[in-house]
Amino acid sequence: MVYEKEKLKNTLAKMERIQAALLKIPRYYGNDMVEQILDDQRQVQLKNIQLAQNEPYFGRLDFEEKDKPITPLYIGKAGVQDENTNDLIVIDWRAPVSSMFYSFTGSDDLISYQSPDGEITGKIHLKRNIAIRNQVLQRVVDSYVRGDENMGVTDEFLLYRLSDSKDSRLRDIVSTIQQEQDVIIRADYNRLLIIQGVPGSGKTTVALHRLAYLLYQYQNKIKPEKIIIFAPNRMFLDYISEVLPELGVGDIQQTIFEDWALSLLKENIQLKDRKQQLVDWFSPHANHQITNPKGSYTFLQALDKALLEYENTFLPDQGFTAWENKHLSSKEIASWFYQEYRHYPLMKRKERIMARIKRWMETEHKDIRARDPRGALKKQANKQFTAYKKSWPNHSVLDWYRLFTQNTDLLSEEQRLKGKQREVSYEDLAPLVYIHDRWYGMEGDQKYDHVVIDEAQDFSPFQVAVLKNHCPSSSFTILGDILQNIYTFQGIERWDDFSILFEEEKLGFHQLERSYRSTMEIIHFANSVLGSYSGDVKPAKPVFRSGKPVRLMQVKSDKQLDWIKETLQQIETDNISTIAIVTRDEASCSVIFESLRDAGIQSNRISVDQKEYLGGISIVPIYLTKGMEFDSVILLDVDAEQYLDDSLHAKLLYVGCTRALHQLYITHDKSPSPLIKQVLPELYEADIYRG
Repeated sequence: MVYEKEKLKNTLAKMERIQAALLKIPRYYGNDMVEQILDDQRQVQLKNIQLAQNEPYFGRLDFEEKDKPITPLYIGKAGVQDENTNDLIVIDWRAPVSSMFYSFTGSDDLISYQSPDGEITGKIHLKRNIAIRNQVLQRVVDSYVRGDENMGVTDEFLLYRLSDSKDSRLRDIVSTIQQEQDVIIRADYNRLLIIQGVPGSGKTTVALHRLAYLLYQYQNKIKPEKIIIFAPNRMFLDYISEVLPELGVGDIQQTIFEDWALSLLKENIQLKDRKQQLVDWFSPHANHQITNPKGSYTFLQALDKALLEYENTFLPDQGFTAWENKHLSSKEIASWFYQEYRHYPLMKRKERIMARIKRWMETEHKDIRARDPRGALKKQANKQFTAYKKSWPNHSVLDWYRLFTQNTDLLSEEQRLKGKQREVSYEDLAPLVYIHDRWYGMEGDQKYDHVVIDEAQDFSPFQVAVLKNHCPSSSFTILGDILQNIYTFQGIERWDDFSILFEEEKLGFHQLERSYRSTMEIIHFANSVLGSYSGDVKPAKPVFRSGKPVRLMQVKSDKQLDWIKETLQQIETDNISTIAIVTRDEASCSVIFESLRDAGIQSNRISVDQKEYLGGISIVPIYLTKGMEFDSVILLDVDAEQYLDDSLHAKLLYVGCTRALHQLYITHDKSPSPLIKQVLPELYEADIYRG
């Protein structure tokens, strides 16, 4: 500890001196290329120092390269270099040498990493985790010391970090990245990565760290403004908003699919109320056998075929006559359409042909201007042109798609678009964008170097196919959990539904099975709730972090508010920061929110259109909790009539249970759900609230 305190003091002093020296150098705004590069480098160094000021580093690795002395390497969020000596004071966590800090577990005598000059091999003598907060050394944990046979605290630092309470934002994990996570983060750029991750496995955080790594490692291939993240909802975007800035990364687009799709479609298209769709779907006795053919690969193929037929019959049979003896044959126009302009999208071809005919008319009229002083022939030509242009098809994207839905056998009567309605469902957006891209093409800012899809089990194959068209490199990070596919009316049940869209040699599949979020008690309980409905997907494995037992409470409806108030008081004495009161639907959510407000308890009600996560006490329907995590979770009204014994309800409860880090409370009024009854009694404590 004494050595590390002195080391920290010296490092902070060096960083302060470097920063002061850099700030004295005036910015360069001239045209000299070399000076521009030097100025850019100084600005990057300043940014790195500012990023590293409060926590310069989090790890130390003593590495002995062959025939060289042991070198202590200090690893942090940002690399800091002494400009006078060129010595690295702190090494960036994304640097090749830093990979050893994450991959080394103590089991191998020799370890290597890939440097720009080739493979470097050597020995690790010390692996040390260091916790620094606001420039103060908090904790030092040695997870490996060469020659010490008693080392057995590999996870001590991880457990120390996991014991922290949550605030209102997701945070970076650079100091605790695990080996299996690091493999994903450092995977090659130009491939599709599918990450099947259990709740709390860090898949979202891993994906965000992967972006930071890719931008560091492939600076000449990937630009931050050409990366796009698709999140499940706007509130989740707010929840993850601080991770990338903490890693020194900015300018990455973050959106949800419906906002992105509607921004591309230039037509006046309205989206149906998403809230009502979810309310209907998640009512206990809804028909959950409904499928979404509009999102399927089969629907895409049918649409593709129809579009091709439309393109092949798009060109009118007749040519164009401007005036007598001035004629463009249909054959000549067809050669423009099918040969000269074949690489242009459909409507761009039409635009170019119309512009070319216009130029031809102007050129031809110049030759006869003397014979047409009053412009009668020109007026005639313009009139002919207007009529000829009208002979070409002129469908809007929505009008053509509406006709397609009305004539395909793949849809039920309820799934077809009727009349002239301009209101569409979420499931219609991918087909509409697909048609728009085929007809109008894509602007440069609509093409991406890398695409991230979070909670991807709720995406359809059609959506992924559309996004693939917008990413020429096919570089994707797709992450989710098949066991959390509660939106089965729009999502998938197996990852193969996506992989068929990509070349096999570009596919990479990773499973994250360890849950770093919840205690052992919560994970074992949640796995038991899921039971046989987990299918072939491996359930979560907890890290060795024990906590309070899961509490199952029978609470009569007329005493529910009293029990909630007492439980909240009890939870708050445990130094808990974030609490979720989880209800079955939004109606129950509103009732609880208003009851607590009347009782003088401040809380935040979360709904479908929520844009910001505020922390504290949240009241949320169970189907909106995905992707979130809370110190303590209270699941209300888990009764037999609310949670049936079927796959969807098992997954709903699994999602709800696995939101909790430290404490999980479950209440029922009469008989608990059969999904709870199947759980072994030793996995929870049952009690009755008597008030």
